[in-house]
Amino acid sequence: MRGRFGFFRLPLIWRVPLAVSVLMVLVSAVITERVLDRLGSIQETYLQSIANSYLDGVTASISPSVLREDSWEIFDALERLRPVNTAIVPVETIVTTPSGSILAATDPLRYPSLEKMDDQHIEQFPDRQIRIESDDGLAYLERDIVYQDTTIGRIYTIFDARLLLAERRDVLSTLILTNAGLTVLLVLVGFMTVRRMIRPMQTLESHMIEAAEGKATRIGVSPQTSGNSETRRLFMAYNSLLDADEERRELSTRLAEEEKLASLGRLSSVMAHEINNPLGGLLNAVDTLKKHGADAGVRKSSLDLLQRGLQGIGEVVRAALATYRPSRQARPLSLSDFHDAKMLLSPELRSRGQALELLLECEDGFACNCPADPVRQAVINLLLNASAASPDGADLFLWALKREDSLMIEVGDRGPGFPLDSLSLLTGPAPKNLPEGKGLGLWVVRQITDEIGAGLAVEPRPGGGSIVRITLDSDAFVEINHAA
Repeated sequence: MRGRFGFFRLPLIWRVPLAVSVLMVLVSAVITERVLDRLGSIQETYLQSIANSYLDGVTASISPSVLREDSWEIFDALERLRPVNTAIVPVETIVTTPSGSILAATDPLRYPSLEKMDDQHIEQFPDRQIRIESDDGLAYLERDIVYQDTTIGRIYTIFDARLLLAERRDVLSTLILTNAGLTVLLVLVGFMTVRRMIRPMQTLESHMIEAAEGKATRIGVSPQTSGNSETRRLFMAYNSLLDADEERRELSTRLAEEEKLASLGRLSSVMAHEINNPLGGLLNAVDTLKKHGADAGVRKSSLDLLQRGLQGIGEVVRAALATYRPSRQARPLSLSDFHDAKMLLSPELRSRGQALELLLECEDGFACNCPADPVRQAVINLLLNASAASPDGADLFLWALKREDSLMIEVGDRGPGFPLDSLSLLTGPAPKNLPEGKGLGLWVVRQITDEIGAGLAVEPRPGGGSIVRITLDSDAFVEINHAA
């Protein structure tokens, strides 16, 4: 098991050639075994044929003598029929009666006539099939002597088969040496060939490992690989993959830079929009101070408006600068924020002859932990949108209802209704990009309500127009850093 796992730990460029080499050795061994087996079968068939021919001649010559049981004639016939210069030579021939009594033998001293043949000696002769002993090089064959369908005797013959066995050994050694030489040669050729075929895969593997480590380099297509179309296509495909990845990285870098610039542009646009909203009211407060600054009440309300407006602008700027900084405690919403919103829009409303009705309903004096700046910005944007959508002389309203567990703010206009794209900004899926052209105020409102966890709804206003409703649950009041 250790060797097996050690083999599988080898690199692929070694494992494949070694596996091919082992396979070639196994194939050579199987072929050698089958050739030797076939050679043995052919030799045995050849030996059987020669032995049968010899016994056929002997049987025909001695059959009359066997009938007469004439031992001398049988012995004389055996001596005259002894072959010479053949592949096999009979060493001993014994002729017996059917009962096993010896009639004659080529070695009468060892096998005297009229004696019973030894049973152990008889067992060495198989029935009609030649048996070859590789140790002593002898072959044993037995044949019945039949005359007119009657067995009148038996012939037991021992042949010298050493010549055939020597031939078999010569063939065996030649075959083994030839196969071994060819196998070693083919193994070497196959090993080198397979290694050469696997080398492009090793090259690709090393480059892919470098790519995984962030050190990707192109594969050089040399003239040696240009002749191999598969390898050339493989290397060129890898190089194309690297080129595509490099282009993707460059494109991602450019897109990131463009997105950064676009985000900066959106931030600048939103900040400009949010800072510009209170400027009209602040300028109006300055004009009021110039004209009626002697009045202590007017002076106090105008200065308070200036202070809150500047604080709102400061919050917008600080929120933009502290995008990735820890959040700060936001000022809670109060009734003065709704009065400020009405006062900030008063110049716009007067120029168009519009009237804004402010309705504030509170059960407990309006103690609210809602963040003031985002809610105030959302209300101002909705009022600006309502004024722009309504005709001159229209009546608008701002209604805030504070209950124990919620705050509901409604802004009503007398416009023709929200277009589909504007309605989608408020109630559709959260917009990801800054809208083109108009709709920036509504987009800011949607961003604010999403950040503070408020609900947005739009419904028609009786008598014409629309009502936008912002609903804040007390459990959803959260601190935020910025409104844009």
